[in-house]
Amino acid sequence: MRLHQLVAGLFLVIAASVQAAPVAKSIPADSMGLSKTSVFDTPEPQVYQYKGEMAGQNKVLPRAYLNAPPQIPHDIADFLPITKDNNMCIACHTLPDQWGKVREPGTATPIPPSHYTDLRRDRNKVTDHLINARFNCNQCHVPQANTTPLVENTFGKRSR
Repeated sequence: MRLHQLVAGLFLVIAASVQAAPVAKSIPADSMGLSKTSVFDTPEPQVYQYKGEMAGQNKVLPRAYLNAPPQIPHDIADFLPITKDNNMCIACHTLPDQWGKVREPGTATPIPPSHYTDLRRDRNKVTDHLINARFNCNQCHVPQANTTPLVENTFGKRSR
């Protein structure tokens, strides 16, 4: 009989706490996320205008933060898709003899030694060829475009 009374008392405590719990207000669909529109809208993406000048004719933008991959200062539409067997970037940027040298404005940026180093096997050995894991240039490097930030932020402004 005491067990039965204990269970009944426990049930009453749980029922009372559930009734006393505050009811969460629902969040309107247009207040979720960064875009202050309805989650049911299908927004049209912004059209980006990439720099249309030929390679070597655009100003290179400063990097976003220390050791950030540089942006590509020319159009790459004719180079896509970049694959292991079809990579037009290496035609101009395979310049290991230029590592550490001051380059003239408008000259190609050499692919850095890190891209010739197999970081999975021998981190200290720079090879004489581009490592196969580094063929997909636009995985890290993006073309410079005339855009406005989707979200304002201060990342990197203090570190420059």
